[in-house]
Amino acid sequence: QVQLVESGGGSMQAGGSLTLACAASGPLLSSIETRSGMCMGFFRQAPGKEREGVATVHTFRGTTYYSDSVKDRFTISQDNAKNTLYLQMNNLKPEDTAMYYCAAARTFTDMNRGNFAGRGMGTQVTVS
Repeated sequence: QVQLVESGGGSMQAGGSLTLACAASGPLLSSIETRSGMCMGFFRQAPGKEREGVATVHTFRGTTYYSDSVKDRFTISQDNAKNTLYLQMNNLKPEDTAMYYCAAARTFTDMNRGNFAGRGMGTQVTVS
């Protein structure tokens, strides 16, 4: 199982930017030698609302998924040397306010269904 720790949350005015980081320990995000990777991404949950998958990337294939609500504003990326995932969030809106969690899963379907191989404790993002 992969252990994940998020950082980078905070408060920001609408229109601003934040970058979340997700440091992974355990399996490597991606291995060229074994041609292996996993689906990693961020989901968010605001009080009284359902979990929303925000962005996911397959760490070996590079395939990405973004929710319609963040497309063209958020960018997911990875640094294999640091075994870290990033979420660059631009043009933040008040509706982006939520607890953001990093998660890993075997497939995009597992990620969307919440069948996580690991997840972090979350970091709060507040946009006013």
